[in-house]
Amino acid sequence: MRATLYYTLLRLLIFFAAAIILALVGVHGITLIVVALIISAIVSLPLLSKLRDRMSTSLTGRVQAFNSKLDAGTKAEDTD
Repeated sequence: MRATLYYTLLRLLIFFAAAIILALVGVHGITLIVVALIISAIVSLPLLSKLRDRMSTSLTGRVQAFNSKLDAGTKAEDTD
């Protein structure tokens, strides 16, 4: 959970930094948002790759744990 929160916060920080820089340059409106989204996506790909991998591993572990609990509950119901 911590990795997901940290990754999301860093993505937002990169987006807002790009938006502020673009606003200072003179870009406004919907163009500002679209260009800031594109720039932040491009910048975050190499910068946050290790963190994205950790987040993915964490989420995969949580989903697998949930699925095993669900399977155990289903097997318990089937023993009737």
